[in-house]
Formats: sequence, C-alpha cells, structure tokens
Amino acid sequence: MRYPRHAYGHRSRSSGLGGLLRSRFTLILVGLFLLFLYWQANQKEVPFSGRKQLNTVSIEKEVQLGQQSYVQILQQEQSQGNDVLCASEGSCGPDAEEMTGTVRQIGARLQAAAVQLEQDLLSEGYTFTPVADQFDWTYYVVDSDTPNAFCLPGGYVAVYTGILDITGNHDGKVTLDDIADPDKLAVVMGHEIGHALAHHGAERMSQQQVMQMGQLAVGVGLGDMDPSQQRAIMQAFGIAAQGSMLAYSRKHETEADKIGLDLLVRACYDPREAPDLWERMGEMGGQRPPEWMSTHPASETRAANFRKWMPEAIAEYERRCGTLN
Repeated sequence: MRYPRHAYGHRSRSSGLGGLLRSRFTLILVGLFLLFLYWQANQKEVPFSGRKQLNTVSIEKEVQLGQQSYVQILQQEQSQGNDVLCASEGSCGPDAEEMTGTVRQIGARLQAAAVQLEQDLLSEGYTFTPVADQFDWTYYVVDSDTPNAFCLPGGYVAVYTGILDITGNHDGKVTLDDIADPDKLAVVMGHEIGHALAHHGAERMSQQQVMQMGQLAVGVGLGDMDPSQQRAIMQAFGIAAQGSMLAYSRKHETEADKIGLDLLVRACYDPREAPDLWERMGEMGGQRPPEWMSTHPASETRAANFRKWMPEAIAEYERRCGTLN
C-alpha cells in the first residue's frame, strides 16, 4: 500500500522531532544524575551541627586562598584610604593600639575555645580534621565606617571600626567607650570564626563549581534548540540554582550563629548579649529584601534563634564560668 506523499513526509518529521527532543532530554537527565552522584560522593558532616555539606576543597587549598584574599582585602582597604590599624610601624597610636589589643584579646579567647570545642567533638566520636589549632590566627582592625567583620579560612580576622559603635554603647560615634564592654563584639567575632571552622567558604566554592557543571550539562543537552528557548531554559535553571544557593547561605549564617554561641560560652563571654545585638541590628532600619530572597536570615529570626538556644547556653556558661548576674 502506498501512502500519500504529504502524509508520509509529515509522519517522518514528527518522528524525527520527537526523537531529537527525547535524546536531548535523556542527555540532560544523564548529566544531572552524574552531578547528583558527584554531589553525594563529596558530602562531609559538619560536626558542630550534624549537617551534611558538599566540600571538594582541601583544607590546605582553603587556607591558602584565605591568606591570599586577606592580603588583597587589606591592601584594597588601604588603597581606598582606610587605615589598617597597627599594620606598620608608626601607624599604631594609643587609641588604635587599644582597639587592636581588645580585638586580639577577644580573638585569643575565642580561638582557645575553638580548639577546645573541636577536641570535645573528637572525643564524642565525630570524625573530622580539626583546624583551630592549625590556623594562622591573625587579627587586624580596619578604620572604616563600614559595619563589617569577617574571618577567612586560616583564621584571618578583620574587624571594621564601623561595627564597634553597634557592638558598643550605640551612641552614633566610635570611641574607646565602645570596647569597654566586649561581649557584643565577641558575639560578632565568634560568628565569623564559626564560618571558618565549618568550612563555609569551601562549601560555597564547591557548590558554585557544581552549579557551573550543571549549566554546562544543560547547555550541551539543549544543542541547537531555538536561541530564545535556550535562554528561557537556562534562565530557569539559573533562578533555581540561585534560590538553592540563597537557602544554603541562610543555613550557613544560622550554623555560624550557633557555633559562635558555643564559642562565646566556652570563652566566658555573656551569651545574653547575642539576642540583644541582633535586636539592635534589626532596629537599624533600611530597606531589606524578604528573608527568602536574602543571603542572611532576618535579624528578628536570628534574635529568636538565640533566645531559643539561651537556656542551654546560660546553663553551660554557669557550669564553666560561674553565675551570671
């Protein structure tokens, strides 16, 4: 039996298009499945929380990158006119010396607490490589209005003078009175050190690498599809990936808050200052994105978390350090 020519041709084109779409879809699925296996094979436990994290970066590489970034950031701050206090001879007047000395005293107590915390976790049976006793702990104060602080992998810490009034007497100016009571500043520094102990930087690098591999797999699978369709699909993939990264960033912040609280208690700083600090942060105003669109939990959420953790933290503080007034 002979088919009409137009019917035969129509059926062939449909079959060819369907087969092409199926082959592309299969290629994308295979690529994403291999990425999933790679993701699962490189999961490591965060001993401080029990959470699993993707981490494909060695500790040595992480610390090396932390040191390089630290030098670059401090040099950039200096090039912008923001002094790094006590970084060179003659740059350390009495006020700068006292601010830097206070930051380093807080850091010394927190890093000793970090070493102790890691050893306690090892004794409880957790399997991981401790880093707190191997870090090249370094502390500098940057004279800048930016309310910021960070700790890079390797223990490279910077505190900006712009945050000292927020953690101090909150009177709108930065003076030595702001470091007279160091507990709130210890909250901030403990949080930043928590990021480094939990390898959050390495985890973000690993996630970005996987996202790039996923984009490549989807791009290859799309082949010679219409450019407008390619853009739509890649945009959808990018939005999904970005949403996932934001969720992990919020997890990192909450995890660092809890690690920081544990360090705070072990270093005998008042844990009750933590929720008060975040309530103060929330009162600073400014337009903020919804929490689900942000890299950080809302200040109100963080304060609530600290209040939830507080009974246990106070009990541990009093066991180690004596009665809180």
